[in-house]
Amino acid sequence: MAVTAAQVKELRERTGSGLMECKKALVETDGDIEAAIEAMRKSGLIKAGKKAGRVAADGAIFIETTDGGKAVAILEINCETDFVAKGDDFQGFAAKVMARILSDKPASVEELLALPAAAGSAETLDTARQELIAKIGENINVRRFNIIKTEAGQVGGYLHGVRIGVIVEMNGGDDVLLKDVAMHVAASSPVAVSEADVPADAVAKEREIVMAQSATSGKPQEIIEKMVDGRMRKYLAEITLVGQPFVKDPDTTVGKLLDKAGASVVRFTRFEVGEGIEKKEENFAEEVMAQVRGGA
Repeated sequence: MAVTAAQVKELRERTGSGLMECKKALVETDGDIEAAIEAMRKSGLIKAGKKAGRVAADGAIFIETTDGGKAVAILEINCETDFVAKGDDFQGFAAKVMARILSDKPASVEELLALPAAAGSAETLDTARQELIAKIGENINVRRFNIIKTEAGQVGGYLHGVRIGVIVEMNGGDDVLLKDVAMHVAASSPVAVSEADVPADAVAKEREIVMAQSATSGKPQEIIEKMVDGRMRKYLAEITLVGQPFVKDPDTTVGKLLDKAGASVVRFTRFEVGEGIEKKEENFAEEVMAQVRGGA
């Protein structure tokens, strides 16, 4: 029996499970939704689906090199607690995900999760993720990844613990310089390599803000323009890699450090666990009182 999109939609709404899990369950039960729900309950996937709505802002960053050192990948996987992130199950799942990134080089997280969990396996990474959620009782998300490949240069990465990771492509220099640059990016979080890489709209918006602030000074317009130019130079130096003071030697900039070595940074990616994810603030006293009132 062919499974319809309407059946998959209904099963998703009733269970909170993923698209692929719902479709697989319906295929296995010849489109019988009740039987599919029963099978999913037995496997724990419904329980996993309900947990999928919970905020997962903890986790870990992973870095691996491939292609004879000519490509490097960075990956962020989230869970709800650092305890789970350190566990063998979480680490084993991350290894499977990274293996598929390195071998298949998918273009998106969606494409990645649709890949087999292992070579020749019928189970997808997303199915493995759902099963892990059911097993450990926490939401697990494969949030993002990136791959940097080079032809003539070199690539490498740096992990600060498991919470901050950086990968870099550089022309010239050596392994020591590459690691120093990656460590600097981890510590100082630049938004771009150089001024030319900062989006024009971001520069225009910042200049507009600085101009509005300077306009209240009461100074002549030509003086205000010079003030704005100076503040913009400072702003761009602060947010760009080559303009920032080098963390190991603040008397020089990263740009000067690279010039001295005859090297240049092509690009970098910096991931920090949970950045940009809004965490729910727990108030346990209020939570207990709410339960007491509810039970009264």
